[in-house]
Amino acid sequence: MTSGPWTPGDGGNEDKRHAPATLRNRDAIAAVLADWLPATGKILEIASGSGEHIVHFAAVFPQLGWQPSDPDPAGLTSIAAYRAEAGRANIMPPLALDASASEWPIDRADAILCINMVHISPWEATLGLFAGAAALLAPDAPLILYGPYREPDVPTAESNLAFDASLRGRNPAWGLRDTKDVKAAATNAGFAFAERRAMPANNLMLLFRRT
Repeated sequence: MTSGPWTPGDGGNEDKRHAPATLRNRDAIAAVLADWLPATGKILEIASGSGEHIVHFAAVFPQLGWQPSDPDPAGLTSIAAYRAEAGRANIMPPLALDASASEWPIDRADAILCINMVHISPWEATLGLFAGAAALLAPDAPLILYGPYREPDVPTAESNLAFDASLRGRNPAWGLRDTKDVKAAATNAGFAFAERRAMPANNLMLLFRRT
C-alpha cells in the first residue's frame, strides 16, 4: 500500500486533471465547512483527487492550513500542479496516503475532510479512514464526509441507484454505502455521529466527532 511523503516538481498544465463535479459542488461544500471546520489549524483532506477542491477551499479559508493527500501518483502530480498554480502558502505539498493503510505519513490534524471516496473504494478504505482519523484527531475534532449514500427509510434517488449499479459494474468492491453501516464503523473507531446535511444532486455531508 502506498504510504509516505511525496516530493514532486511544480508540475504544469499538462499534469492537471479536471473533475467536472468539483466546479458544481465546491461552493455548496464550502458553505457547510464554514459551520463545521475549526477556526484555525491543519485540515487533512483524504483522497484529494485532482486537487481542485483543496485549492478552492484554501482560498475560501485562508486562516487554515490545508494538507492534500492521495494514493495515486497521477493524482499527486495533479495536486502539485494546482498547488503551484495557486501559489498559496496555506497549501502543503501532497502526501502519498492510502486510507486503508495501517500507518499514515502524518502525525496530527485538527480536522479531516473526505470527499467522494467512500463509494469509489473498497469498504476497507472506509474502515481505514476512521481508524487513521482516530489516531490523528483530538477529542471533539471533526471528520467530514461528502458523497452519495443510501439511507434507511429514505428512498434512494433513481440517479443514485443507476450510479451505484455503474460503480459495482466497474468494481464489485465499490458502491454506495448505507449510512447505518458508516455510522457503525465510526462508532467502532471512536467517533460519534453529529450531523447530516442534505446537499445538491442527492449527496450528503456527514459530520462525525472524535470521542
